[in-house]
Amino acid sequence: MHEDQPAEPAPQATRPAREDAPRQDGPRHEGQRQDGQRHDGQRQDRPRHDRPRGRGRPPGDRPKRREISGWVILDKGVGMTSTHAVAAVKRALNAKKAGHAGTLDPLASGILPIALGEATKTVPFVMDGRKAYVFSVTWGVETDTDDAEGRPVATSDDRPTQEQVEAMLPRFVGAIEQVPPRYSAIKIQGERAYDLARDGEVVELVARPVQIDRLAIVAHTPERTVIEAECGKGTYVRAIARDLGRALGCYGHVSALRRTRVGPFTEDQSCTVSALEAADAEANAAILRPVETALIEAVPHVPVSRDMAMRLMRGQPVILRGRDAPTEGKAYATCGGVLVAVGDVERGELVPHRVFHLGGTAPRTA
Repeated sequence: MHEDQPAEPAPQATRPAREDAPRQDGPRHEGQRQDGQRHDGQRQDRPRHDRPRGRGRPPGDRPKRREISGWVILDKGVGMTSTHAVAAVKRALNAKKAGHAGTLDPLASGILPIALGEATKTVPFVMDGRKAYVFSVTWGVETDTDDAEGRPVATSDDRPTQEQVEAMLPRFVGAIEQVPPRYSAIKIQGERAYDLARDGEVVELVARPVQIDRLAIVAHTPERTVIEAECGKGTYVRAIARDLGRALGCYGHVSALRRTRVGPFTEDQSCTVSALEAADAEANAAILRPVETALIEAVPHVPVSRDMAMRLMRGQPVILRGRDAPTEGKAYATCGGVLVAVGDVERGELVPHRVFHLGGTAPRTA
């Protein structure tokens, strides 16, 4: 299972330079693994002219896409790709623009925040946030993908006790070095690691620092342990399972994975694709969360006057006054409850890096 694609620069690995051009990533289709391969091992790629162009509806009958901005917190089911999930939400709300904050593989379920319209400008703040997972480790087998989709590469008849697993968990908590899975979205000289691994090349990824705040056992049997994890960006749950199995001397792989939190977004805020498809676009718009929800936990908030808002919208800095105004670092500004800009505070001035054109396209915070 391929969890979040890391936002930070990818670790480098030493390998001979290829003469062919790097492979370009394209959209993934339902039933296709994140590495571009179907579960039956066959490639799904088709020429562009062979791809379906909608549902046979004449162009004039298609609903007009709307300018709509906000966050949909989707509870993605097992078997759906992140790309398919974004397309389903976009279609259900007739939205013009959509994107997601952190890939969730088809075999994983849980929270997939989907940004619509102007909310896409705040995606990096969500991806930088903390994440929480519940995952199952099946003992006795290590696979080449570190999950249930892969082929076995090492086996053992040994099985750990709950006490042995608990005693090992502290080794993987805190600021640690983690080697990403071979089948991951890490780029090596411009190519995805999973593409190289699928082509039979030996992929040697270097360890990189990650932050794991918490690991706790939820349930345990001789064959399987269910674990809760809270971690920072770029952490691979599959690598935790792999390394735990090696440390315990019994091997292991992730057999189930659910993401329960991404940044400020949690399960109790979520909805399903089936619920969205059963309602009309107007009803679905009511479930939108404001664009600035992505910023509330990440950066300070400063209210500004209308004149200051106009300056920010033109890309001009404004002087922040008041004892509560931030003096350095990032901040976001609102005017009358509407998000205006996000930027850096430098020497008492807010320098906008992103401005927002919301008007009536998004819900407001209370």
